[in-house]
Amino acid sequence: MQDLECDVLVVGAGPVGLTLAMDLVARGAKVVVAEIRRYAEPPNVKCNHVAARTMERFRRLGVAQKLRDAGLPADHPNDVVFRTSVCGAELTRIPIPGRAERYVSKEGPDTWWPTPEPPHRINQIFLEPILLEHTAALPGVSLLNRTQVTSFTQANGGVEAVALDLDTRQERRIRARYLVGCDGGSSTVRKAIGAKLEGTPVIQRVQSTYIRAPQLRALIPGPPAWSYYSVNPRRCGTMFAIDGSTTWLVHNHLNPDEPEFDSIDRDWSIRQILGVGADFQYEVISKEDWVGRRLVANRFRDRNVFIAGDAAHLWVPYAGYGMNAGIADALNLSWLLGARLQGWADESILDAYEAERQPITEQVSHFAMEHAAKMIKARRAVPANIEADDAEGERARREIGQEAYELNVQQFCCAGLNFGYFYQGSPIIAGDGEAPPAYSMGGFTESTVPGCRAPHFWLADGRSLYDAFGQGYTLLRFDAGVDVEPLLSAAHARKLPLQVIDVDAAAVPAAYRHKLVLCRDDQHVAWRSDAVPADATALVDFLRGARRDSMQLAA
Repeated sequence: MQDLECDVLVVGAGPVGLTLAMDLVARGAKVVVAEIRRYAEPPNVKCNHVAARTMERFRRLGVAQKLRDAGLPADHPNDVVFRTSVCGAELTRIPIPGRAERYVSKEGPDTWWPTPEPPHRINQIFLEPILLEHTAALPGVSLLNRTQVTSFTQANGGVEAVALDLDTRQERRIRARYLVGCDGGSSTVRKAIGAKLEGTPVIQRVQSTYIRAPQLRALIPGPPAWSYYSVNPRRCGTMFAIDGSTTWLVHNHLNPDEPEFDSIDRDWSIRQILGVGADFQYEVISKEDWVGRRLVANRFRDRNVFIAGDAAHLWVPYAGYGMNAGIADALNLSWLLGARLQGWADESILDAYEAERQPITEQVSHFAMEHAAKMIKARRAVPANIEADDAEGERARREIGQEAYELNVQQFCCAGLNFGYFYQGSPIIAGDGEAPPAYSMGGFTESTVPGCRAPHFWLADGRSLYDAFGQGYTLLRFDAGVDVEPLLSAAHARKLPLQVIDVDAAAVPAAYRHKLVLCRDDQHVAWRSDAVPADATALVDFLRGARRDSMQLAA
């Protein structure tokens, strides 16, 4: 078999690996993707949510609308409903608009997103094929299916990998500048670089079953929903609508005294969660059992080899931030690798990947673990009379409903996890002494403190601010009288891509308090001030990773 050469070898063609490949190709890189599955082999029924930050990047990569057009029917509400069982009494409802109303709805807690691309509820079985088809059509990408990277070595500033064709059993060598392991929780790449997952190995076990039940929807009272929480003394669980009519994913949350997946009868549990009798018929399509953990790798890199996604961190997927955090890793790393491959950044810019992403994944993992602990506690506290047809039962349902809403609205309308996280302590972000505002799972304060996400606004010509960003850096100038020529000249001399946008907009968020705000391609603020520093070259060298004396660059 022919040996291959590329800029980046991506191991794993799940959503994280495919997004990384798409973004790298957009930066001019030549990419090889190695995947052990066959082409278009259906993925597991796992992720059900694409976060706003992820959709923002899919917009720039030209795939957002394809995803919007897939998943649940356009008129299907994305509500989250809590009931005594799926077919039982409703306790509370978190309203979330379906995709037909996603851009226009102003009602409910999930419609105020400060972004051109709000979240999208779509299961991975619909998401991944779209990403795969889009990636496969890109020039510059070579997809190697049924291919396993069995080993690799690093030398002379590059990586040489041995790849095994799982069908022919033939080997080939792949030489790359960089290798990225997007190969999941049991990552061979992570193990090969000696990185170790640290944290809590088991928070909860979930007996998960993908079923086909065409008669179920007609039995569910009230408007349809995307997610159903079943709350009763016999069994607490969750059900997700997959196609909106016949297929469903049922999660049975095992109790601490049920330590194995077969500790509890699967069929009995499903019927208790659904609220159906023994005569109700359904088909098990697959068993998708999983363990909720809180594990983060102690390092994300060994020289020219990196890990991203589940290879780097695993946690209970509350707020849908398993896959989305992995895609955030990929986009952060793609920007840095692109800077190196394009030739304008110093090799040390790659140090920013672990410095930026590892602390964020650690924070998010704790958010998820804390929420999991609260949910476990709530499941233990279900009152015995919650299904009683009397005044006390009604009061119990009302109280549990209120508690469920207050606890869960933050994870299903998780603006904080989307827009609040910031990169602090990065070697390529010039802090100016102001601390970034704190954020929670559900809330955040817009800020232009270096390291924060540049707050979104619409330009006068109707474009999203992010649509106007170029690769590399974009300087937002809020006062056309400020002379930025020294910075442009210094950037040109170092071949650092830098464009200037003289802001013309009807409304600009109040967080923009400086005349100059320098933003990275990944939408994070890198520097801000009211004037170009006296030594513009020093700032440019700092931004491209060639120097570390950031305190000299303070505004």
